[in-house]
Amino acid sequence: MLLKSASFFLKSLAACGVLLVTGTVAFALTPDQQKTLSDVNAYFNSVKTMHGDFIQFGPTGEQTEGKFYLARPGKVRFYYNPPAKLDIIADGKSVSVKDRKLATQDIWPLSQTPLRFLLAENINLQADAEVTEVLAEPDLITIVLSDETTFNSGTLTLIFDAKDYELKQWTVTDAQGYDTSVAIYNVTSNGPTNPKLFQIDYLANTRQNQ
Repeated sequence: MLLKSASFFLKSLAACGVLLVTGTVAFALTPDQQKTLSDVNAYFNSVKTMHGDFIQFGPTGEQTEGKFYLARPGKVRFYYNPPAKLDIIADGKSVSVKDRKLATQDIWPLSQTPLRFLLAENINLQADAEVTEVLAEPDLITIVLSDETTFNSGTLTLIFDAKDYELKQWTVTDAQGYDTSVAIYNVTSNGPTNPKLFQIDYLANTRQNQ
């Protein structure tokens, strides 16, 4: 169950990371669409730290909430509120997915997870993502990406505020048509962070595997 939850979450984080696949733009962009992508890209690169609340909707209707903290490059934490027990941390080189109830922890190299895109030092949507749709409406901007990664094969839909380009929500649709959505709110950008939030307990894995 832990690995299943982590997989869904990492798929969703991939969408948030924007730089999800290496490839070329899948359709001819109009000048307005190119400008929109450029503005979204500039927004992401202007944000070095971020924290706030998130709510996640799973493919079978399950709902979980929590807090997130981000410090680029390389660091993020997603802490699920009770009764959920999941805690996800990236410390710059690894990603830990911990089940607080079962006291188990799985660790992956950051470079092998979609989180590396969210936490990259420089984000370039136009160069590194396969964009299949850009839709600018008065209130929202929607960008759809084709995603072919270790964690997902499907599409990713990003929703931004049209006025300030802040990310509001992302949805992953897998090859079977199941959606996992994450919305973020009460977000503070470029504020102070606590380095202790991003510390992984590697000794816990040593004890777990003994």
